[in-house]
Amino acid sequence: MSATASENNKKNVSGRPQDRCDGACSKHNSHCSEPCPPNIQGNMGFVCRRNKWHKVTDTCRTLDISNIFEVNLFSTQFIKDSVKITHSNKKPMTITETLLKTCPQNLACVIKPIKESPQLPGNIAILVQLLHNISTEVKADVDEAKMKGYSTIANHILDSKSISNWTFIPEKNSCGVLLHSVNSFARKLSINKHPIDIPNAFIHIKGTTVARDNAERNLTFSMRVNDIGRDVSGKVLLPARAELRNAPSSSSLVSIAFPTVGAILEASLFETTTVNGLVLSVILPQTRSHISLTFEKIRQSEEKGARCVGWHSSESRWDQKVCQMIREDSEQVVCKCEPNRFFTSFSILLSPHAMKSLVLTYITYVGLGISICSLILCLSIEALVWSQVTKTEVSYLRHLCIVNVAVTLLLADVWFIVGSFLGGPMARHNACVAATFFVHFFYLAVFFWMLAKALLILYGILIVFHTLPKSALVASLFLLGYGGPLVIAGITVAVTEPGQGYLRPQVCWLNWDKTKALLAFVVPALTIVAVNLITVALVIVKTQRASAGSSMFHEVRAILRTCKNIAILTPLLGLTWGFGIALVIQDSSLVFHIIFSLLNAFQGFFILVFGTILDPRIREALKCRVTSAKWISRLSEVTL
Repeated sequence: MSATASENNKKNVSGRPQDRCDGACSKHNSHCSEPCPPNIQGNMGFVCRRNKWHKVTDTCRTLDISNIFEVNLFSTQFIKDSVKITHSNKKPMTITETLLKTCPQNLACVIKPIKESPQLPGNIAILVQLLHNISTEVKADVDEAKMKGYSTIANHILDSKSISNWTFIPEKNSCGVLLHSVNSFARKLSINKHPIDIPNAFIHIKGTTVARDNAERNLTFSMRVNDIGRDVSGKVLLPARAELRNAPSSSSLVSIAFPTVGAILEASLFETTTVNGLVLSVILPQTRSHISLTFEKIRQSEEKGARCVGWHSSESRWDQKVCQMIREDSEQVVCKCEPNRFFTSFSILLSPHAMKSLVLTYITYVGLGISICSLILCLSIEALVWSQVTKTEVSYLRHLCIVNVAVTLLLADVWFIVGSFLGGPMARHNACVAATFFVHFFYLAVFFWMLAKALLILYGILIVFHTLPKSALVASLFLLGYGGPLVIAGITVAVTEPGQGYLRPQVCWLNWDKTKALLAFVVPALTIVAVNLITVALVIVKTQRASAGSSMFHEVRAILRTCKNIAILTPLLGLTWGFGIALVIQDSSLVFHIIFSLLNAFQGFFILVFGTILDPRIREALKCRVTSAKWISRLSEVTL
């Protein structure tokens, strides 16, 4: 677009001053363009969306033929007079010819100006084109020095700080072009006797020779990913000795690791998938049919379902057809891939299930916070009214169960939070074992005290004419509520911990993959839920029988009473955990996960509401306490 057309466009489309495209706009999908800041070439393009201007393209650049070379090698006037830039995709730019003629050994004459240049979208585009032209112009015999200079240029524009700027380059596939250019240039790398290792922060190149008498080779990378603040590893393995029988006596293996290319491709191409590991490019002998790749997950999760993929260089997309999943755990994925002329770069995509984790984690911790506060309030209320609401044996046993459910759930929630802040067993193994034991024990105690409450209800329904002494019932309840969980939790840690099978690799919780220790929680919990569900069914049946043959008014009251019983008993008997059965189904809906997390993270709140606040005896006792407190206050005032 010419400068005149640009200014007319601003005047006609935006209706704003000619040097700005900001603020409000009126016509959806209309366009506006404005020049870059002073002393910077190029312009910025905007589009109107939801009545606001949004930047979509940016060609601002500081690099050109006059400053891309070291000033002590060429004067500005000499370059302007002798070199012309062409933007044709078919014919290499003369800047490339000048570069290869001036410093053909290591490209050093442009390294310093490039490293000092800002990572503007226009500068990135120029350097992508430069690297593409160099890889096209150089036909063979790239030595280590030239490869090092080439990778230094690529490293500058692959910096994690520049990821957002790639989204504004008009050519959206620029990162794909860069990836193909680097792979093509590395294919011409000459490797003699000694392995090649060229490390940079955002591109790491390794090369080695592979002989027929020693086919197995592996190249291992470890690179920092800024988003998580730790190193992530990747490994390339050539496993099969037989595949080199027809190969030359000595072949080359070159591999390149990129920690930011996945994020750049996602941002610039508006991909809906997320790369969850290093991007590994592999240049193999022509006779090699497959290769084994090991990717450490960037976002580590117990959720499985990662996909091994290759980057289709001509269609600019990730494709699963060239890779096969071999093994996956919470930390890494092993893939078997088949490189060819279209597929040279490989990685893993984030499991669709892992995206649920962020939502569910937020719900869990917010719910736990509210649950803990609710349980503290519940116990405080019970302490205030205890003497007034436990005058009969039935009410005493009922409130004893509710208090112990609240205490054990409170302690379980607290230990759960403590365990989540320990950083996993790799950081503090012994502390993680202790936290897991107490979380396991107290959550089991919650279920066993819920079972105790259900058995009390069944005891009242089925055994009418025979009663046990109060002391015997209390002893039985404590033995069941704490003895059962202690036995199960103790046996679990004693059996699995000596073999390092008690904990999960990344979190302080019971192991599943290795020893299935999690069953020591799931089986008792779901069994108790089933028993409690039967209890609720019996309560409903008894309520309906009491209203049989009554008038319509009494039947409606019975239905309302049944609904109230269900609402009160569901959280108190832990029936909400029954939603966990739906979660074991593969690819279960996110809705089930959210419902399960909401119901159980907020369980303390539900116990406060349905077990305490909605109890008419507790409300009456609180009212009496408040009234007596007022009378005492008035008497003290009169006395004074």
